[in-house]
Amino acid sequence: MALPSSPAARHRAVAGTFEDRVRGVTDWDAPSPVAGWTARDVVAHLVDWFPGFLEAGAGIVLPPADAAADPVGAWDARRRAVQDVLDDPRTDGAVLADPHVGEVPLAVAIDRFYTTDVFLHTWDLARASAQDDRLDPEQCAEILAGSEPVEELMRSSGQYGPRVEVPAGASPQDRLLGFIGRDPAWSPPA
Repeated sequence: MALPSSPAARHRAVAGTFEDRVRGVTDWDAPSPVAGWTARDVVAHLVDWFPGFLEAGAGIVLPPADAAADPVGAWDARRRAVQDVLDDPRTDGAVLADPHVGEVPLAVAIDRFYTTDVFLHTWDLARASAQDDRLDPEQCAEILAGSEPVEELMRSSGQYGPRVEVPAGASPQDRLLGFIGRDPAWSPPA
């Protein structure tokens, strides 16, 4: 089943799925597939990086949230704040300007950079906490198709590890995970 096509609806769906995983975590110190990160670190990453990007590029200030102290509350606050920006008619036509990506319609920028990051890290949090880790296969294929042409740029950013080879005929999810440097077979250490 494909995710909704509008940035606001897609964020609502993707962030809602991530919230379900956040609420299902029982051990915030459990290791995640991201080397050196725990389940708490996955949430903290999504709570922490985006406000500076949004403020610098669009002048929008999101309220602070502290994932180290309260990952569930921090995620809920961040999810609601970003959704409010997407749903606010005053942001229609707004632009995010960034020296690396140029000027991009605000909703498109949120969708492309933030919602996609939430989508990808849903797998990390699900694996760290032994929850349902299935991602929408159509969205996986779409992200992979859009990412492969800019692979060198993505890898040079330092945000992605080396590609992990997956078997021929692997699912769209496993191909995407391998592309972003995750081992689709990763499981927490015993």
